[in-house]
Amino acid sequence: MKKGEIYEGVVERIDFPNKGRVHVEGETVTVKNAIPGQKIRFQINKKRKNRMEGRLLEVTEKSPMEKRDPVCSIFPSCGGCMYQTMSYEDQLAMKAGQVKKLLDDALVEAGQVNEAGEADYPFLGIKGSPKEFAYRNKMEFSFGDEYKDGPLSLGLHKKGSTYDVLTACDCKIVHEDFTKILTCVLAYFKERNASYYHKISHEGYLRHLLVRIAENTGEILVNLVTTSQEEWDLMPLVQEVLGLPLEGKVVGFLHIINDSLADVVKSDETKVLYGQDYFYEELLGLKFKITPFSFFQTNSLGAEVLYSTAREFVGETKDRTIFDLYSGTGTIAQILAPVAKEVIGVEIVEEAVTAAKENAEANGLTNCSFLAGDVLKVIDEIEEKPDFIVLDPPREGIHPKALPKIVDLYRCEKMLYISCKPTSLARDLVEFAKYGYRVEKVCCVDMFPGTVHVETVVLLSKGEVDSRKIRVEFSLEDMDMSEFQDGATYPQIKEYVLEHTGLKVSNLYISQIKRKCGIEVGKNYNLPKSEDSRQPQCPPEKEKAIREAFKYFGMI
Repeated sequence: MKKGEIYEGVVERIDFPNKGRVHVEGETVTVKNAIPGQKIRFQINKKRKNRMEGRLLEVTEKSPMEKRDPVCSIFPSCGGCMYQTMSYEDQLAMKAGQVKKLLDDALVEAGQVNEAGEADYPFLGIKGSPKEFAYRNKMEFSFGDEYKDGPLSLGLHKKGSTYDVLTACDCKIVHEDFTKILTCVLAYFKERNASYYHKISHEGYLRHLLVRIAENTGEILVNLVTTSQEEWDLMPLVQEVLGLPLEGKVVGFLHIINDSLADVVKSDETKVLYGQDYFYEELLGLKFKITPFSFFQTNSLGAEVLYSTAREFVGETKDRTIFDLYSGTGTIAQILAPVAKEVIGVEIVEEAVTAAKENAEANGLTNCSFLAGDVLKVIDEIEEKPDFIVLDPPREGIHPKALPKIVDLYRCEKMLYISCKPTSLARDLVEFAKYGYRVEKVCCVDMFPGTVHVETVVLLSKGEVDSRKIRVEFSLEDMDMSEFQDGATYPQIKEYVLEHTGLKVSNLYISQIKRKCGIEVGKNYNLPKSEDSRQPQCPPEKEKAIREAFKYFGMI
């Protein structure tokens, strides 16, 4: 099989997150964005040793699992809800299987096995979202065009495209109020021939429309994100939005000015055009104040299922001190506080910590406190010792230096790990096993129906050493360590940069900055093939982002 060649095959299974496995001519090819059982045409676009990846060209025959028609007009071009033609029951079964396979492999590697050598732990399956559709309480829509020089569009990026934007006029994972607001805003600017921000020339006005709605209170916050390059009278638009026949109620309309080069929603200046710059949501009897950029689970009803599961796993908390590390806006901490002696949350985002403190005060919780800072550093400053630790890290998982520090510093008998990325979870569980922790039980919660994502709740306990197990020692010299260079792999660095800045960086750029920072790189890795070769140099903005990733992973 050669790069560029086209093949046909049947997708045998999907591994997390959306890696379809196709066997052709004795080889296994990974093809993304497919469904188990589909017959597909694909083109080989990557080939490295025994690893091959293909780009999906066409579905030539539907899967037996595709039991229903698409529910929106931009499927499958959008790429967001790739599983919407599957029944929800089949989606849940597939996600549960994906997570179990990852954890089974991790625990076998960690030595938590039965006499048959199989992973030994209770897997409690998966809990579905209370709503399969209209569940999202937050959407970031982009302005653009569906094709070069086409009419103004407002919606979601086309799958695999950096520039094309599909108008999400009938997206089914959001409340109908979102669609009405989007349609109104798009029509307003179309009539006035307003420009949108072009990523290459960095010229234009319209950037994003950020809409947030509270499932349980019905409050809506509308945020229009533009550059400062043009001046428009937005008050007529505000009045049009306020006049829409919505089920919810608009409590704030904000104009956010963002002149950043990166394609991320951020604020250089925020103007309140109507109402307030926050709204309230209620979960499990508690009230939470949410600002435009504060983190909050995007599925409110699903979050209640997730946090109820977490509370059940934590168990008896009377007279116990709980640490909630990576606490965000303190949702979990506040849910546990009424039945605990004390809860201390640690979060690196200061805005989230401020919101957590305000919410705790509003909910009358006096045994809840929050600290702003990096978990790796702040835990050294806390005098209290926890009886229980809750870990809810970002997608990258726990910082490679923070995990052993947390374990050595506190030596808690039990911990709860809530993960939004099973691959990071599986990696961290292997590390926890090295310190004597066992997986006591696991349950998945589907917060994102139709998509590839899933949450996983794991209870860890410090178990006794099993006399049937043996310790194996080996030399690092005998291992292929090319995937684990200097604290983080290249894919981990890329993912961190993309998630935190919206920038895409190449292996070439990463290796260039490694050399600048004095980090060892393979002798000839990404060097020019000759002295006369002209090699692209990493732009300053991407260099800054890569250096931040190095700092996060403890590489500099």
